[in-house]
Amino acid sequence: MLVKGSFKTITELPKYIDVNEWLAFNTFEFFNHINMFYGSITDFCTPQMCPSMSAGPGVEYTWVDASSKKIKLSAPQYIDYMASSIQNMMGDETLFPTKAGRDFPREFPQLVRRIFGQLFRLFAHIYHHHYDKILSLHEEPHLNSLFAHFISFAKEFDLLEKKEIQPLQELIDVMMKDGIIS
Repeated sequence: MLVKGSFKTITELPKYIDVNEWLAFNTFEFFNHINMFYGSITDFCTPQMCPSMSAGPGVEYTWVDASSKKIKLSAPQYIDYMASSIQNMMGDETLFPTKAGRDFPREFPQLVRRIFGQLFRLFAHIYHHHYDKILSLHEEPHLNSLFAHFISFAKEFDLLEKKEIQPLQELIDVMMKDGIIS
């Protein structure tokens, strides 16, 4: 860990800040940071090495296309679809308004939950299939700190369901025991 102690003070809603603004800002930041980590290991996450988007034994994720059809994809293809989808949502002014006077849509918290679910899947894939590469690149303190911050924020705003976090529950439990996640 790079950060010692709890993430509580940097996750809770600051005074005088709109909750949707805080959710939008943090969603954007987490998306960019997890993409940087994935970028450092893309040479090792290939269709041959990661033929499915998974997070350990028995946990395989499928992509749901526009017609609600589930599709099995290699991890790099899934992650590319996911990143493009999130990028498109964050670039849509009707969903993530950046101009003064524009309101967030009523369903904004649900949209953020969907994005957090997808970002969690990327964390889970990296931890289960590429942590050895993260270690060899000496990035583990950074990844662990980002993950602890992500989970702390998700807990603070109820952005992940218990069943979603199951693939990394052991790691979360250790971080909670150590007081990093409250």
